[in-house]
Amino acid sequence: MRAPWFPALLVVLTLAACTPAPRLVDTPVTSPVPEKVDTGELVVGVSSVAGGYNPHHLSDQSVVTTALANLVLPSVFRPGADGTPRLDDTLMSSASVTDYDPYTVTYRIRSDASWSDTAPIAAEDFVYLWQEIIDSTGAIDAAGYRLISDITARDAGKVVEVVFTDPYPGWRSLFTSLLPAHLLKDAPGGWDGALQTNFPATAGPYAVKALDTDRGEVVLERNDRYWEEPPKLDRIVLRRADNSGIVDALEAGHDQLALARLDAVSAGEIARIAPPVPVQTAARPSVLTLAVRPDRPQLTERTVRAAVIAALDRDQLVTVGTAGGPGVELRSDAQVLAPALPGYRATQPASRRHSPADVVTLLGRSGYTRTATGWTREGQPLDLVVGAPAERETAQLVAREVARQLAAVGIAARVVTPPADELYAQLSGAQTDGEEPVDGDTVDLAVISRPVNGDQATVLASNFGCAPAQDGQGPSPANVFGLCDPGVQPTMDAALTGALSVTDALAAIEPLLWDTAVALPLYQESETLAVRPEVSGVAVGPPLVGPFAGAASWQRAAG
Repeated sequence: MRAPWFPALLVVLTLAACTPAPRLVDTPVTSPVPEKVDTGELVVGVSSVAGGYNPHHLSDQSVVTTALANLVLPSVFRPGADGTPRLDDTLMSSASVTDYDPYTVTYRIRSDASWSDTAPIAAEDFVYLWQEIIDSTGAIDAAGYRLISDITARDAGKVVEVVFTDPYPGWRSLFTSLLPAHLLKDAPGGWDGALQTNFPATAGPYAVKALDTDRGEVVLERNDRYWEEPPKLDRIVLRRADNSGIVDALEAGHDQLALARLDAVSAGEIARIAPPVPVQTAARPSVLTLAVRPDRPQLTERTVRAAVIAALDRDQLVTVGTAGGPGVELRSDAQVLAPALPGYRATQPASRRHSPADVVTLLGRSGYTRTATGWTREGQPLDLVVGAPAERETAQLVAREVARQLAAVGIAARVVTPPADELYAQLSGAQTDGEEPVDGDTVDLAVISRPVNGDQATVLASNFGCAPAQDGQGPSPANVFGLCDPGVQPTMDAALTGALSVTDALAAIEPLLWDTAVALPLYQESETLAVRPEVSGVAVGPPLVGPFAGAASWQRAAG
């Protein structure tokens, strides 16, 4: 007997058998739509955006400071492709020597040149820069400005006459990176606080849109009030990352360019990126140098300073500082000129070498005795403090290696890392806001960046010369090395005023500087420039200026 539901089931099965199979429909495979490339923006990977952006402060020297000076501040002269100063006709109509008694240079500023707040660039900007540099400690290339006796103006400040006490062949090195006097002269913090965290006004192809040191980012946008031809890009972003982050960002295309302190490992990783990302070395206008202060109680004797230098393995210090990066090829064996400068040659004497045996001889000659705990004289230990800026990681690495090497020969040493402005203020003979040195420490040795840009005679006199005697006082040191040698100063002055060639002056002074044992040059600081193929117009730039000198011509394709 059939179940009562059997006929119904049979109908369902019959219908199912007759129903055609469902038709397969081709479903298109969709991919995420890539974001549209903003070819008006270019991102540059950098190793640091540490604060302090005044290009005239020793403490503010950095890749970012140089970049910003090139892009947002006006200069009378800028280095050409061969490093020779050339008049910047985007700012100036002319600049020339117009009188020789007294020595006078007349500058004519373009009538349309103005700051981003519409204030004209004028004589007051020249006066402000001159007065602040000669009145402050820790200013770069101050020797040339000290020769100025007066500045006058006419034609609403657009014609500037600068009078000098003596002839000055290096006058073209003056008045670079002018600052807005109308905003800074009465600003809180004054000159020392100028450009610490922002730019109140600019006068270049770009303006600073954002400057965020916490996020590690600087955003530059086209300056709509720039009176000359606008730059190709709308925006340039400087973005901080460590070496691996920079390599990854270049490979992924998030960074289109890098100007960074890369080590040998990171450089090798970039070499494996496809399509290829070409790299070059961009030398900076500074030499990493160990300052050995002759004005510190334990280092007043030349034999003690020479012993300290003999204790140091300079090859190892260079290796630690460069980490196998491009700086290793720019070892500096001269006191004044840097390896990337025309006319550079090694002047280091053969006697200036790493020699633990010389340490024993020199300290013994100075009355020190080696004990179980170190070197002592009259019961007092030879105990040194090595300083390095808190914002400069490389300088700190080298400072720790200096302390380690000194300890290895029995010289006690420890490292302190005050902020850069405090360290350079102490080295320049000033205090910050009346404060004592950080942690109560007076620095005996310091790992610093010694500037080497500008006129060679000016570099010599600024880095190692004396300040003019004032108020019946004798000459005094006008440099971070604490050096003032009245016997050598006339030679520096003769080179500065053109009475003696720089070549002859260096031939006479270089051996004396090595013998004085106040400075141990290590290597010229540099960065690796890496450029993705979709970016055009980027070059390593003029000597010591860098690629940002040509940033107004940079272009980016979709890639």
